[in-house]
Amino acid sequence: MKGYEEMLEEGLQKIPEEVKSDNRLEIPKPEVTISGSQTIIANFIEITNVIRRKPDHLLKFLSRELAAPAHIEGSRAIFQGKLYSGLIEKKLESYFKEFLYCPVCKKPDTQIIKQDRIYLLKCEACGAKNPVRAIK
Repeated sequence: MKGYEEMLEEGLQKIPEEVKSDNRLEIPKPEVTISGSQTIIANFIEITNVIRRKPDHLLKFLSRELAAPAHIEGSRAIFQGKLYSGLIEKKLESYFKEFLYCPVCKKPDTQIIKQDRIYLLKCEACGAKNPVRAIK
C-alpha cells in the first residue's frame, strides 16, 4: 500500500503544466486607435469575454474614469475625444484591480453578484465575498 506522500507526488506529476501556472489569465492588450476626434478600442468585446464581465459594466467604468462618452459598435468601443493608449491601459488596470482580482487570494476567478442592494465580488477560488462599488 502506498503512503500519503507517494500518492501526493504521483498526483502532482499528473497535473498539466498550464494548470500549475499562476498566470493563466492572459488579458489582451487594448488595440487603441485614434480616428479624428474619436478613440476606438478595436478588441473591446474580446477583453470583456476574457475577463468574463458584461461589456456595459466595463464601458460605463471607462466612460466615467476617462470622462468621455462612449458606445459599443460591433466588437469595438468608441469614445468621444482623443484618449491615448497609456491612459486607457492604466484605467483598465484599475478596473481589473477593483472588479476582477480577489482581494483575498489575488486570483481572477470572480464574479460580481448583487445581494440585497449591495454588489459583491464573489471569488470562486477561495469563496470570499467583498463589497464593490456600483457604477452608475
